[in-house]
Amino acid sequence: MIRYAEKRDAEDICNIYNYYVVNTTITFEEQVVSIEEMRDRISEILERLPYLVFEEDGKVIGYAYATKWKARSAYKYSVETTVYLHKDRSGFGIGTKLYQSLLEELKFKGLHRAIGGVALPNKASVSLHEKLGFKKVAEFGEVGNKFNKWINVGYWEYTI
Repeated sequence: MIRYAEKRDAEDICNIYNYYVVNTTITFEEQVVSIEEMRDRISEILERLPYLVFEEDGKVIGYAYATKWKARSAYKYSVETTVYLHKDRSGFGIGTKLYQSLLEELKFKGLHRAIGGVALPNKASVSLHEKLGFKKVAEFGEVGNKFNKWINVGYWEYTI
């Protein structure tokens, strides 16, 4: 079931996200996120934009949300999109369903452009974005450093 996130989902979302923080370069965050911090993040996003979760048997196993692309007012119709799945749940179509639902919500809200940033390499994320119709528009070299490794970031855009 896909639904809007609630504060009570923060613990499940932390469990999903913090795995990637600690073990991968998929996120550039380097410190685990507390449940309270995640509650604050969820609330802040929901003030303006969608934050969706995929729930199975009462447990959140994936989530997707949008944030402002940039602070200047002329960017107000563009957003950056994010999707994360429990580490054992990729490859089952959950990410596709979440992302499609997120894009539908963004369209309903009158947004125009979705931008997905991907730390490279990340074959699964690149495949997901391109399957949904996103087009690669940029790649920045060595803009992040995590685990003493320089990381490129690619950007894909989608007209909503």
